[in-house]
Amino acid sequence: MITYNELAKSVEFSSTKRGIVLERKSNDLEFIGAGRSAYVFKIKSTNKALKVFFPEFSHIAGEEAEIYQLLQGISYFPTMYDAGDNYLVIDLIEGHTLFECLSKGIEIKPDKINKIDEALKRAKDQGLNPSDIHLRNLIITPEEQIKIIDVARFRQTKNCTQWDDLKRAFYKFYCKPLFPKKIPVFILNSIAALYKKEILINLVRR
Repeated sequence: MITYNELAKSVEFSSTKRGIVLERKSNDLEFIGAGRSAYVFKIKSTNKALKVFFPEFSHIAGEEAEIYQLLQGISYFPTMYDAGDNYLVIDLIEGHTLFECLSKGIEIKPDKINKIDEALKRAKDQGLNPSDIHLRNLIITPEEQIKIIDVARFRQTKNCTQWDDLKRAFYKFYCKPLFPKKIPVFILNSIAALYKKEILINLVRR
């Protein structure tokens, strides 16, 4: 049986003007997503995901592995099964991200926000500082549970208010009866871009 390490080594990238391109991988892997620093694959015939970091971001693998280790046993976070120089193996989480919920018109209820608060509190209890919480790393599973992925920035020392701002926007705008529950992707991306430029912060916090 092929090992997790061998699966990770089968993944090869190349750098182009358009960014990082996947050149080859094992047939035992199914590509399921790409982020700023890594590609994610489903390990076929399993319920596990392999996250392989791009060469320039391989150092993040060790940092994220240490954080996942601290979070083991907390149901809001995936179980980690293995880690190496440039990869992690964790639970494959099925469901919809909050971003997908907004773009598809799947209603997000207040109890999900409360569960996210509880998850972040549990992480803080482990001495972590949850940061970079955004709509794409918060997942509602088919069982209506909350899962949080991509925890590499949970040791940042700066005060990150991103989740607090998302929560304010949820109660101030989304919960209003006439507020649309389905929002086009290009509008969501535009809102995110404006938020990063701190253009919307006063509107949310007012």
